Amino acid sequence: MRHVAALAGVGIKTVSRVMNEEPGVSESTREKVLLASKQLNYELDVTAGSLRRSSRRTQTVGLLLPSVSNPFSAEIHRAMEDALSLKGVAVFAASLDDEPEREEAMVRAFLGRRVDGMVLTPIASNQAHVIPEHSRDLPVVFIDREPSGLTADAVVTDNAVGGAKAARHLFDVGHRKIAYLGDRTDIQTARERRRGFIDALSELGVSTASIPVRENLHDVESARLAAIEILTSDDPPTALFSSQNLVTFGCMRALRELGLSHTVALVGFDDFTLSDMMDPGVTVIAQHPEKIGALAAERLMARIEGDIQPPKTYIVETTMIIRGSGEIRPAS
Repeated sequence: MRHVAALAGVGIKTVSRVMNEEPGVSESTREKVLLASKQLNYELDVTAGSLRRSSRRTQTVGLLLPSVSNPFSAEIHRAMEDALSLKGVAVFAASLDDEPEREEAMVRAFLGRRVDGMVLTPIASNQAHVIPEHSRDLPVVFIDREPSGLTADAVVTDNAVGGAKAARHLFDVGHRKIAYLGDRTDIQTARERRRGFIDALSELGVSTASIPVRENLHDVESARLAAIEILTSDDPPTALFSSQNLVTFGCMRALRELGLSHTVALVGFDDFTLSDMMDPGVTVIAQHPEKIGALAAERLMARIEGDIQPPKTYIVETTMIIRGSGEIRPAS
C-alpha cells in the first residue's frame, strides 16, 4: 500500500479509502490510485485485518474448476473436501466457465483472500500471465490440464490413451465409420482425446478422411443438434464417440429422438450417475475424479507444508466400463 501511495503521490489513508470504495476522494485522485495499484499488481488483502504479520495460515485453499455444476468437477470438489477437512482446511470453489478473463479474475480474488494454496484447472494459453509474479511462491497444483508458461505439479487423466481405447473398442466390435463429437478445440483435454482417437483408427487402417468430426460442442443442445445432423446425413456413421459427459448426453437424446439407441453404438468419455440404468446402458471411458481430487489435495498439502521436490505431472489412468451401448454391432 505504501508503494501504491508513493507512486500515486498520495497518502496511505487515501489509498485505503480508494481500495475500500469509501467516499471523500476526488475522482482524479481515485483514478491515480487505481492506475498505480494496477501497475504494481496490488490487490486489497481482505483478511489482513484479522491476521498477524507472520506466516500464519488461513486454513483455506482455492479450487478453480471449469464448472462446479459439471458432475466431473463436482466429484473433484467433494474428493478434495473429504481429504482436506481431516486437516481442518476449508475448500473455496469457483467456476471458470472456460473463460481466460474469469480465470485471471478468480485467481486474483483468491489471492486477495490469502488462501494457503490453489488447485486450478488452467484455461488461458499461458498461466504465467494468470498468476502474478509476486505470488509465484504460493503452492499451486494444476488438475485435468497441464499448465503452460510455468512449472508446477499437475494431476491429469491419460486423455489420448482414453480416446484410443474408445477407437479400438468400437473397431473390434466391427465399426469402421465412427463419428467423433468433441468439446471446444481450445481446450487441451479435448484436443488430446481427439488425437488419441484419430491416431488409433489410423493405426488400425481406417481412413481418417472418412471419420465425421464435429467439435466445439460445449453443452447438451449443441451436441444433440450435431449428432442429429450426422445421423440423418446421406452416409451416417454406425457408431459415435463423445468426448465428454455433456456431449454424451446430447448424443443420447439424438439417438433416442431418431429411434437409433439400439442401432447405433455409443461410447462416451466420462462416467456419470445412472449410466447403467439407461437402455442400453452407456459404455464409457471413465475418468476417476475422486482419485484426481484426492491426489491434488495430497500434493497441495505437501507443498504447503514445505515439500520442495521438483514439480511432477501425475497421470491417473482411465477405465473402460462396458454396459451395452458400445457393443452394438453395425448392421450387416
